[in-house]
Amino acid sequence: MSEPLIKVPDVQFERAKLILDRARWAAAKMQKLDRATTRRIVDAVANAAHAKAQAYAEWAVRETGMGVIEHKRLKNEACSTGLVALYGNEDFISPRVNAERKIVELPRPAGVIFALVPVTNPVATLFFKTLLALMTRNAIILSPHPQAKACCSDAARVLAEAARAAGAPDGAIQVIEEPNIPLLEKLMADERVDLIIATGGPSVVKAAYRSGNPAFGVGPGNAPVVVDDTADLKLTARRIVASKSFDNSILCTNESTVLAFAAIADRMLDALKAEKAHVCTPEETEKLRKLLFTDDGFNTSMIGKDASMIARDAGFSAAGAKILVTPVSLVQPEEKLVREKLCPVLAFAKVQTIDQAISSARSMMRTSGRGHSAAIHSHNEANILAFAAAVPALRVVVNTGCSLGASGYETNLGPSMTIGTGFAGGSSIGENLTPHHLLHFARIAYNKDASEGFGNFSGMDPLKLPKRDAPAVALAIDNSADSELRKELRRIILEELKSVLAA
Repeated sequence: MSEPLIKVPDVQFERAKLILDRARWAAAKMQKLDRATTRRIVDAVANAAHAKAQAYAEWAVRETGMGVIEHKRLKNEACSTGLVALYGNEDFISPRVNAERKIVELPRPAGVIFALVPVTNPVATLFFKTLLALMTRNAIILSPHPQAKACCSDAARVLAEAARAAGAPDGAIQVIEEPNIPLLEKLMADERVDLIIATGGPSVVKAAYRSGNPAFGVGPGNAPVVVDDTADLKLTARRIVASKSFDNSILCTNESTVLAFAAIADRMLDALKAEKAHVCTPEETEKLRKLLFTDDGFNTSMIGKDASMIARDAGFSAAGAKILVTPVSLVQPEEKLVREKLCPVLAFAKVQTIDQAISSARSMMRTSGRGHSAAIHSHNEANILAFAAAVPALRVVVNTGCSLGASGYETNLGPSMTIGTGFAGGSSIGENLTPHHLLHFARIAYNKDASEGFGNFSGMDPLKLPKRDAPAVALAIDNSADSELRKELRRIILEELKSVLAA
């Protein structure tokens, strides 16, 4: 087939390239902002986000059909002023001087960040990534999931306006309002993008890593939860039910399968029932297995739905239940119910010892969840250490709900909406994403020999250095050369004028 005579440009991509150009310009301006100006911008954006936390929680649930409004509001608040309260006193801008090691470290922001926003936690993730970018003086382009593009586009515009009013350059916060896979792949591969933060399904994470640009991508969760014979069963049940039902279990850190010691397993089921968990019969368990999993994998229409709705769709009643518990005898990937489930359905299995719990956890994580999260409810330090040392998870939380514990909101891990899964999970980071990941440091390193002194950099700021004048000798040479050149140019021009006038 011959080439068309006229090639119609990709209008959407041409518009997106303008966004990239604006972001490049904004990133250059951002890197010249001092700490006070940066803090003013961050505070203004966080306050604007917090003020709309309830409205965007309602909008996100309405648009996506996923989650719980009250819980989304809490996440929106935590990812706005909550982040500023946590990181507000940290300095990501000033040089760091280590006189003992004779090293000066200069912060270098990434530049232009391209951030994918998932449908499961849309506005909270948008707030989170935007504020981390601004704290570290980066520009950010947000690309929401198509099913959450309306609420995310509006939220991005609100934050961008607040940032501009506080002194941020135009283009520091932008959004792709009509995202699609071909467009995203082009943008992620564009050389004007300095860093990609990919939070979403495996396909978009893999696309980010294939782009050729630096990327932080995260893998799926599938958290095993051990309950041993030293746990406080009543408190453990309360924590597990609260965690598994939080935002209808839409966080990737949610509990997937409880591995309860046989000696306390029946009492643990009774404790779960007391906290409004519906323990399924074998027939109900089979109905859930068929509803939740198809030949293509997990039934995505069930993501973020509440327990009673899922039970109704499966063909039984569980009115008032916060979560559905499905007892299983096999803890292997072949048992579909021990796979990742972004809904309030929790598998439950009995184990005899900590060694069996470990082997069961390793088995269920063989194909999904490696490098992600796990939990244990115990007061036996040997069990805790053995489990953490053997299970393929990079965050193991103790005596707390896994959803908010592993994501850092109920522990002292970095509070994050992006969970690194490290080498095991195919991710370039193994920690929870924090502002520290969005900048590098240029290092001035002196000769370490004691005979070589170290400069006095105390109080110096590369943004406020005195202006440097050009060397006088060089100016004299340049002026001299310039004078001779000017004479020659005048002679040539006069010759040309004479010839033109004579003609």
